[in-house]
Amino acid sequence: MEEIKENAVYTTAEVQGLLKVSDSTIKRLLKNGALRANKVGGQYRIMGKEVLRLISPVLEKKSEKAYLKVKKKAVDVINKW
Repeated sequence: MEEIKENAVYTTAEVQGLLKVSDSTIKRLLKNGALRANKVGGQYRIMGKEVLRLISPVLEKKSEKAYLKVKKKAVDVINKW
């Protein structure tokens, strides 16, 4: 199994191969927002972290907690000014 790199950018075909799902499944995931992507030149580009988020919601929770912790520190610093 190929490693999914968090900061890599993948095409829909590459994500399809990584997840071993059909083209219609990828389209459905994109359409309902379960898989977030950016459209570049008429084609979707998907960040590796979005693929990891899709297959591992626990990882998303950990990253969300870390983000909120950093955000709180930043707000505290700004409020002290």
